[in-house]
Order: sequence, then structure tokens, then C-alpha cells
Amino acid sequence: MKKVFLAIVLLFSLSATVTSCREKKSTSEKIEDAIDDAGDAIEDAADDVKDEVEDVLDKD
Repeated sequence: MKKVFLAIVLLFSLSATVTSCREKKSTSEKIEDAIDDAGDAIEDAADDVKDEVEDVLDKD
């Protein structure tokens, strides 16, 4: 019983340590990440449109 209790305490301590060291992002970093993600999505969509247009032109 004592070993089980000590194991539970050890796991709780370890999980508390790991979760407390998580990096917190500021609001400006979150906004910057969102803008980067949106830019990447727009770039991917533009590439898809370009590929489709090339496919249509190659069929003619």
C-alpha cells in the first residue's frame, strides 16, 4: 500500500512539474501565428487554382 501511495504522489508531482513549465504565448504572438496560418492557407489555395488552370489549358 505504501508503494502505491508513493507512486501516485510521484506521478502527481511529475505531472504538476511538466504542466507548470508550459510556454505561454502573448496575444501578439497568437495574432502573428493566426496571420501566418491564414497566409499559408491563401498560398495553398492559389497553388491549387494555378494547378487547375494549367490542367484545363493543357487539355485544349
